[in-house]
Amino acid sequence: MRGVRAVTVNPRVANSLSLIEDQPEPAPEEGAILVEALAVGICGTDHEIIAGEYGEAPPGADRLVIGHESLGRVLEDPSGTLQPGDLVAGIVRHPDPVPCPNCAVGEWDMCRNGQYTEHGIKALPGFARDRWRIEPQFAVGLDPALARVGVLLEPTSVVAKAWDHIERIGHRAEWEPQTVLVTGAGPIGLLAALLATQRGLAVHVLDRATSGPKPELVAALGATYHTVAVNDLPFEPDVVVECTGAPTVVIDVMCKAAPTGIVCLAGVSSGGRSIDFDAGALNRALVLENNVVFGSVNANRRHWTMAEQALARADQSWLESLLTRRVPVERYDEAYTAGPGDIKVVLEFAS
Repeated sequence: MRGVRAVTVNPRVANSLSLIEDQPEPAPEEGAILVEALAVGICGTDHEIIAGEYGEAPPGADRLVIGHESLGRVLEDPSGTLQPGDLVAGIVRHPDPVPCPNCAVGEWDMCRNGQYTEHGIKALPGFARDRWRIEPQFAVGLDPALARVGVLLEPTSVVAKAWDHIERIGHRAEWEPQTVLVTGAGPIGLLAALLATQRGLAVHVLDRATSGPKPELVAALGATYHTVAVNDLPFEPDVVVECTGAPTVVIDVMCKAAPTGIVCLAGVSSGGRSIDFDAGALNRALVLENNVVFGSVNANRRHWTMAEQALARADQSWLESLLTRRVPVERYDEAYTAGPGDIKVVLEFAS
């Protein structure tokens, strides 16, 4: 078996990305299931780690193997949880060792003390390497039909959690939502719109792009695409899934939601920018209309299972259209260089 190639960074050192050609085999301590990597997806988190904004190597290591959006094929699983040849993805976050009350019951996405670890991000090696290991409780099997698009499982798990929590909040009272607004037509926004259409809702997607694949992808879902400002939309949505993190959009959607509306903030804002707005008027609207605004990030195993089911139900050709570039690992530097028409770039290891 040849040496392991791995895409790595020196955490918090900008532009230290490199492909190491002869990494050691993943240690058995990393997990019982040995996986051959097929692909990893690339997202904004990877770009931020490469820019040196954050990232943490495993204990005793100088470099961090990146990649948290995984797809692989099982080589061996002595636990019998999966079979050799099965498609698999690795759950990104692991519970903290204390553990906090949430991690203790498998809800590590809601960790309360911040001592969780994450593959390719925080203190666990990532999946951008030829072979990786995972413990059975963090391995998610995929339908064989998802071989071309299964790398979308991790971002889909994020929006599956968002919808799970939206619905839990909605049922605080009699709830019959009709209209959904998704702001941002990147991978998270488009997948959030997909899960909204699977729920039979009238879906509207707002984005700045006036050309390229985004309008067509939204139309293919049966949803409506908008490029106007939030305040110019001719309706008040019952549910908003905000995926841009843009401060003005965040404030605008809070004000735009219908009475008893729910606003899920799924986009992460960058700091250092102030905007002028009437906080008192916003508070008055939220209180008098019984609106809810909440943040959502990451996912636990239940959401990964929900995500796999959502992808299996979806139009596979539509999902494949989200993967706008597939780049072999030998040209890793191209994959991690953002292109103007990118939605989701995939780094491929094996077919």
